[in-house]
Amino acid sequence: MGARKRNVGGCHSTCFIITCIMMALFAGDALSASITSATWNAGTSVLKVLGTGWNRGITVAISDTANGTLLGTARTNGTGNFAFSARILAGAPCNVEARSGAFVVTSAVTNAPAICAAPSTLRVFAFNNLGMHCYDNDYSVFSILPPFNTVNAQVIRAGASPVILNNTQASVVYSAVADRTRSINTTSEGKTNFWSYVAGLFGVTLPTDQGLTGSRMPGASNGAQSFLAFDPVIKWFTAEGIPITSYDDRMKKNPYPLMNIQPYETGSAVIPAPLSVVLPVSDEMHCSDCHNNGGKGANNAVRKKYGITSWSRSASSKVRYRENILILHDATRGTSLLTATPVLCASCHYSPALDLTGAGPTGNQIGKSMLSMAVHGKHGKAVDGTIPSATKPAIIPDTGVAACYKCHPGSVTKCLRGAMGAAGITCQNCHGGMLAVGGAYAARTPWVNEPKCQSCHTGDAMSHQGPSIRSRIAYDPGDPAATPLTATNQRFAENAAALYRNSTGHGGLACQACHGSTHAEWPTGTSLANDNLAAKQIQGHAGPVIECVVCHGSGQSRTTNGPHGLHNVNSASWNTGHGSFFESNQAGCQACHGATLQGTVLSRAAANRLLMTDDNRTVYVAKGSPVPCTLCHENPLNGGGNSLSRISSPRKIRKIQ
Repeated sequence: MGARKRNVGGCHSTCFIITCIMMALFAGDALSASITSATWNAGTSVLKVLGTGWNRGITVAISDTANGTLLGTARTNGTGNFAFSARILAGAPCNVEARSGAFVVTSAVTNAPAICAAPSTLRVFAFNNLGMHCYDNDYSVFSILPPFNTVNAQVIRAGASPVILNNTQASVVYSAVADRTRSINTTSEGKTNFWSYVAGLFGVTLPTDQGLTGSRMPGASNGAQSFLAFDPVIKWFTAEGIPITSYDDRMKKNPYPLMNIQPYETGSAVIPAPLSVVLPVSDEMHCSDCHNNGGKGANNAVRKKYGITSWSRSASSKVRYRENILILHDATRGTSLLTATPVLCASCHYSPALDLTGAGPTGNQIGKSMLSMAVHGKHGKAVDGTIPSATKPAIIPDTGVAACYKCHPGSVTKCLRGAMGAAGITCQNCHGGMLAVGGAYAARTPWVNEPKCQSCHTGDAMSHQGPSIRSRIAYDPGDPAATPLTATNQRFAENAAALYRNSTGHGGLACQACHGSTHAEWPTGTSLANDNLAAKQIQGHAGPVIECVVCHGSGQSRTTNGPHGLHNVNSASWNTGHGSFFESNQAGCQACHGATLQGTVLSRAAANRLLMTDDNRTVYVAKGSPVPCTLCHENPLNGGGNSLSRISSPRKIRKIQ
C-alpha cells in the first residue's frame, strides 16, 4: 500500500521527447492495441490477461493500476498478441494496465473481489453454521442424522457508516455453482435413500430434494432457492436444513460443494456480486471398522458373550454393520430394535441437534442418556464399562484427531481443517477426551456446552493468561471434565452465554462472517477444500476478513475502533499518519505490537504488504510476518517518535513459523 506509481517509459528530459514519441508509436498503435480480457480466478489466485493489436516481438509490462506494482511481463507473438498468466499471492488487483514504452492501456479485472469498485454497495457475508455436517450413508436400518446443512447470511450496505440490512430491505437466495474442478451439486436425487425412509424415521412425507425444515436443493434446473428465515436479533438470513449430500452431479465425492449466495436490495434493479460458500457435508463414518462381521464389535467372542444367534447376513456392507449395531444393542439392552427398522436413534436418546423447537427430552427420551453421552460414554470406556487403565484400554482410545475420525468425518473429509487444525490443534485440545465429551466427569449438554474462543485467545500482548498470547488447550490440563476457561481480558471473547457460531462483534457482524465457520476457520489448511474461496472473493486473499475497505470504502478516517481494537488495515493514511495514536494511547499499540513494539502474532501481516516510508520508498512485508514499529521508523519507546527513517531499499521481514 502507498507505493508510488513508477515511470516505466523512462523518458524524463526534453532532449529525449522525440525519442519518447517514437517509442510510443513503435510500441503499438494507440487505436488498436488493447487488453481483450483480464480475469481473476479466486480459487487458484491466478490472474490472466490477454492483449491484442500490439507490435510484434515486444515486452509488455503488466501492473496493478492502483499502486503501480509490477505483476509480470509478457512477450507478444508474431501477430501482436500476448497472453499473461501469473499467481498473485498478494490478491486480486481491481484494475490492471499493460505498458510498453510510453504507451499504456488499462482494464478492469473480471471476478475481482468485492472491495473493487462495483455498481452496487451491497456486500453479502455468508457462512455455514458448522465446519462440517454429517449424514447417514443409509437410512434403511437406523439414522443418527438426516441430510441437514445450514447457511447464514448477513447483507451489508457498504459506506462510511455500513448498515446491516433486514428482511424488509433485502432478500437472499442460493443456487449451486461449480468449483475450480468443475464439480457442481444441484440435486440430491439418486444420491441417498433418505426420502424412501423419511416417513418412518421422522413422521413426515417429503418430496425429493426438500429437507425437514422446507429448504430445498436447487434441483436439476438449478433454480434459485430463498433463505426462508430472518433473525431480527442477530440480523442474519438463514437457509436451514438444506438436504445436500457429498456426491456431485457426476456422482463424484466432494465434501465441499459450493452454493452461490445472491443478495438483492429491495426496490433496486442493481444486482450485487454473489458469494461462493461451501456447504460442507460428509457421510464418512467408520463404524464398520468394528461392527462389520469379524470386527471387534461383531466377532464370535462377542456373539457368545451375549448369546447372540448370528450377526447380519446382509449382502450390503453398510447395511450389515448397521444391523450388527442393533443386534448388539438388543442383546445388551433388552430392546427389539432390529424388528422395528428404520430406527431414529434420537427417538430414545435425545439430541439437541434434532430438537428444532428446543422442547428438550420428551416421551421415550425421558430418563435415557443423551445420544452424545451414550456414544462417547460407551466407546470412551473399557469393554467392561470401567474407566480405561493401562490394562483395560478404552474401546476407542483418545489418540488425537484419529480417534475422533473413527466416527466424525473424517480422515478423508477432514472436519478439522481450519486455521487451528492446520496449526496442530487437536479435537481434544478444545473438547477434552472421549469421557469428558460423554459427561463422565461433569454434566455436559451436547451442542450447548462447547469450547470457547476466549479459553485460548485469552487477551492481548500486554494482558493474557498463561505464558503465551495464545494457548493451545482450552481448559486446565488437570481437569478431566475439560471445563472451558473464561478469559479475564475479553478482547477476543464470544458474546455472553453464546457460542462462537452464534456471536457477533464489530457493528453487529457475525464472528463467522469474518473468521469462517467453526472447524473451518480461514485460512483452511487443505488444498482440496473450497472454504478459502469466499474470503478471496470478499477481500482478494485468504484468511480472516481484515480489509476495512470491504465495508467502509476508501477515505476512512484513522481509527482504532476496528474489530478487537484493530486500526485501519492496508491504509496509506494510517501507514503515514498514525503517530498521534501512540502519543495518546501507548498501551493500545503495545497490545498487538508487543511491550517493546517489535511485533507479535497479533501484528502479523494478513497479506503481502507494501508499506511506505517518508521518502516514498517501500518496505515489503510477507504475509504472516510480524510488523514491528521499527520496520519504518525508530522505536518511539526509545524517543524515536514517529519520524520515518530513510530506508534505501525494500527488505523482507522473516516469516514467523
